[in-house]
Amino acid sequence: MFTHAVTRALRKNKTLRYGVPMLLLVVGGSFGLREFSQIRYDAVKIKIDPELEKKLKMNKVSLESEYEKIKDSTFDDWKNIRGPRPWEDPDLLQGRNPEILKRKTT
Repeated sequence: MFTHAVTRALRKNKTLRYGVPMLLLVVGGSFGLREFSQIRYDAVKIKIDPELEKKLKMNKVSLESEYEKIKDSTFDDWKNIRGPRPWEDPDLLQGRNPEILKRKTT
């Protein structure tokens, strides 16, 4: 009889019903977030292969170097060509006249 009354009182108590799970979620989330953020700092400590590091240093590409490559290019004869949609055949669409495509599809 006593346990039935205590159980009923605990079910009616909104602090125990909603507050305790919320508190557990916040505290548990804090510990989980700490573990996930620690992965980022551990990944920085990992050393990469020296051979790969040399290869990466040799292939330096900067914005300025790419700008120097295309600085003197002329785009007067540039034409905007639409890429194919997933249901269209890319071989038919690239570089073809749209009127020819309309005649072929109908």
